[in-house]
Amino acid sequence: MGTPLCGRLVAAGHSVTVSDLRPEREEAVRSLGADWAPSATAAAGADVLITVVPGPEEAAAALPDAVFAALAPGAVWIDMTSNSPAAARELRERADAHSVDVLEAPMGGGPDDAEHGRVRLFVGGSAEVLDRCGPLLEAVTTSDRIRHMGGPGTGCTTKLLINLLWFGQAAATAEALLLGRRAGIDLTTLRDTLADSAAGSDFIRRDLSALFAGDYLRSYGLDRIHDQLKAITDEAQDLGTPHELADTVLRIHRLALERFGPVDGELLAVALLEEAAGTLLRP
Repeated sequence: MGTPLCGRLVAAGHSVTVSDLRPEREEAVRSLGADWAPSATAAAGADVLITVVPGPEEAAAALPDAVFAALAPGAVWIDMTSNSPAAARELRERADAHSVDVLEAPMGGGPDDAEHGRVRLFVGGSAEVLDRCGPLLEAVTTSDRIRHMGGPGTGCTTKLLINLLWFGQAAATAEALLLGRRAGIDLTTLRDTLADSAAGSDFIRRDLSALFAGDYLRSYGLDRIHDQLKAITDEAQDLGTPHELADTVLRIHRLALERFGPVDGELLAVALLEEAAGTLLRP
């Protein structure tokens, strides 16, 4: 995700310096017109620091106090990581200690959306800081795709809630399709009927075609998915709200992780259900 976002920032006229643990990324970064630095402490004097890393552990490791201390006075840190609310809170406190303003802006979408300026940003933080950073964020997506969710923590929670519902819909839809097929209903007919009914969803209308073609959407790790589902169920427990269905979605993905390992596949929980039914969801 970071490489196409870097390209859009450079194309918008911003001076960009990139750091990554993988030195092999340097050639791609320089080809976009950005500078390369061996570590994030090269952010010395930067007005804005943007992090795009896989999850909470990587965000914490990438942001020692020295990084925040090196930024310019009045700098802003924008975290586009799918972070957990608890981990984001600790990093926000670290940034606050160095008078660095913070915006959470976890993304919805994939690498193709990042390249073409279609990612959705779920922003948590000060409205004033968001206004100040608006022109920068509009270099990577359109203004209608930037949604201010509220104060600190709301951006991370929104992204996790979206993931919870999407993965829950995937599992529920797979169970319904497996049952329908066993009952003798043609899968394509059932898919089209569900899509045009009160049970219709973007998952059914947009994503089922990939599954029917045997594509388990191998763009994101099953271990990452499990960790994000665990983070939102932990948040529900901390805030005292019911989470029985969320626990079920988490349990199915934990079983999928035990079965398949930490491999890429956003729909591997569906593959687990297919195995249990002894059939594949292919028309």
